[in-house]
Amino acid sequence: MTHQAAEFIFPNDMSGVAWTVMIVLYPYITGLVAGAFVVAALYHVFGRKELAPVARFALAASFSFCAFATLPLLLHLHQPQRAFFIMFMPNFTSAMAGFGFIYSFYLTLLAVEILLVFRSDIVAMAAGTGIKSLLYKVLSLGVLRETAKSKQIDAKWIHALSVIGIPAACVLHGYVGFIFGGIKANPWWSTALMPVIFLASAIVSGIAMLIVLYVVYSKVRGVKVDDECLRSMMKTLWLFLILAVTLESLELLNMAYEAGEEWHILSRLVTEKLRFTFLYVQLIIGSAIPFVLLLIGWMKKTSPRTRITLGTISGLLVLVQVLAMRFNVVIGGQMLSKSFRGFVQYVPEWYGREGILVAMGVFTLPFILLIAVTQILPVWKIDAHDH
Repeated sequence: MTHQAAEFIFPNDMSGVAWTVMIVLYPYITGLVAGAFVVAALYHVFGRKELAPVARFALAASFSFCAFATLPLLLHLHQPQRAFFIMFMPNFTSAMAGFGFIYSFYLTLLAVEILLVFRSDIVAMAAGTGIKSLLYKVLSLGVLRETAKSKQIDAKWIHALSVIGIPAACVLHGYVGFIFGGIKANPWWSTALMPVIFLASAIVSGIAMLIVLYVVYSKVRGVKVDDECLRSMMKTLWLFLILAVTLESLELLNMAYEAGEEWHILSRLVTEKLRFTFLYVQLIIGSAIPFVLLLIGWMKKTSPRTRITLGTISGLLVLVQVLAMRFNVVIGGQMLSKSFRGFVQYVPEWYGREGILVAMGVFTLPFILLIAVTQILPVWKIDAHDH
């Protein structure tokens, strides 16, 4: 095969990449939702008491990211107002409409669980006067009295919602991978492992973000970082990182071993077009280095000060790794020409509706909401029985 034949591109490929930065950001933010909720669930469902200092904050973080998870999709659409049609004219055979139903259910579940977790504090703060007290009265939904029996009922519902939320979080992000994996015409996406890979990397990114935010907030608040809490999150992140990288590697190794007719173009995609973002960023910088740092960090003999440094660096590197993975899947898959004998070029734009600057602005919105939530609700409070 000559070089000229190897780079053949059909004329209808010349339009370039259709799904750009916003579609990279969409599964990235959605992944942070699932990962943060896993930490809250480990406390509420599995009784991991060492995670008590960050359990409430994890729930607030999950809600804040979930509130903006669909915004990148809406900005990508030319007629975003039509997104509401799936609620008025539901089509249960549509993959994208299905995601809308799942997302709506999960966001509602998070909102209800947050109100139940913070209900005692909301009722107590609603007793005062002023605008802030009025806000708490609204959040209390008119219920301004608590009894021992109501607290028991709330505790049961919190546990039940956390149990339901675990598979719901898995479905929420696994469904994102399902949408890509269901595109049979693209060999880079069409694999049964795609939903599982997206889910594993989502949990990894959420835990990593939570580690970074917990350390930053502790420094800002002038509070000592709870060593056992940080160590537990680092150990959990290390285990899920192994799972995520193993699944991603197995998928690629399986394609290489089968050496199907599409492997000649996929091998060039990985080794040439995605060489930097896949080999160096995703595998070495974002996977191998955090693997070693986390292993050292969660060991008991490591000093708390060193653990904080290693945890923060590892968390940041893992966040970069997952972002690179999303880029390699979304953009990399579209770089394959329809002839499978060439590549479409992609040059990201800085300005415009789907430019990098707009994407950065969208990514800051969940953090702004999270700051607002931390100002309204006592997210750092620890229940008396968890001291």
